[in-house]
Amino acid sequence: MMQFVIGRALQSVFVLFLVSFVSYALIGLMPGDPIDLMATSDPNMTAEDVAMLKALQGLDQPLVQRYWNWLVAAVQGDFGYSRLYYQPAEDVLIPAVWNTVKLVGIATVLSLVIAIPVGVIAALKHRTWADYVISFGAFVGFSTPAFWLALMLILVFSVTLGWLPAGGTGEAEGGGFWIEIKHLILPVISLTVLNVASHSRYVRGTMLEVMRQDYIRTAVAKGASRTRVIFRHALRNAMIPLVTIIALDIGFLLSGALITETVFAWPGMGKLIFDAIMGNDYNLALLGLMVITFTALLGNLLADIAYAKLDPRISLTKGASA
Repeated sequence: MMQFVIGRALQSVFVLFLVSFVSYALIGLMPGDPIDLMATSDPNMTAEDVAMLKALQGLDQPLVQRYWNWLVAAVQGDFGYSRLYYQPAEDVLIPAVWNTVKLVGIATVLSLVIAIPVGVIAALKHRTWADYVISFGAFVGFSTPAFWLALMLILVFSVTLGWLPAGGTGEAEGGGFWIEIKHLILPVISLTVLNVASHSRYVRGTMLEVMRQDYIRTAVAKGASRTRVIFRHALRNAMIPLVTIIALDIGFLLSGALITETVFAWPGMGKLIFDAIMGNDYNLALLGLMVITFTALLGNLLADIAYAKLDPRISLTKGASA
């Protein structure tokens, strides 16, 4: 296990290096830079002033040299300053990461708690009214645009009924645990509905496939109870594909909640990275992309470990027999 983790850690470092270089190159090749934007907004700035500022910030150097300077500083913990917020990039990013982790974490847990039993019921009640109702609800769920669902939730629960706030984190109201929970309810519901729709379909499909396997029929023939067959044999093996989907979703959800965060004015990672890219905030955008890449790599590592725990036949060591 330790050998596998060390090997994956070394691979992750290499992937992070490649992603950082490609991201830096793509951002650096975008038209204009912070100094150019500053010059266009200040008619009194001369060409000599622009050249001097670019030299001070190293923007007059070749792209590879600028990347090397950034990499050396980043290894030492210096990720540069955000030009939009006038703070160190990590100081701006950390609160946004925490806000997204709270939003996505709660929504993911709730979606799994709901999707797994719903998917199992749909599989066990295959081609009955329960299966048809659950499948119809799932199709409606993942066919619904995220922005439309968010707007409908605001229209019903905030505008019409006035039960919940339409957006924000509650800091303007003085903060507090319960105030933050109230502001989290609608965005969490929005993400949970979309996740339950897709995850329940995966659980239903994998359960149907597993229930047709020979070892399930063998367990039933040996007199194993229905509960033991479902939860001990079928569900445990059906969870392996779902673990893969969850691992792939981790990095996506950290940045992919952009629409939900924007509609509900939730200051998370997705909205922050979007604003940084649109505002040519190189340091903040690059650090955000690196955090997303690291999270995706960590999610895949945890998924591989979960495979071995769910199915002892899966070995994490190369060349091992099943």
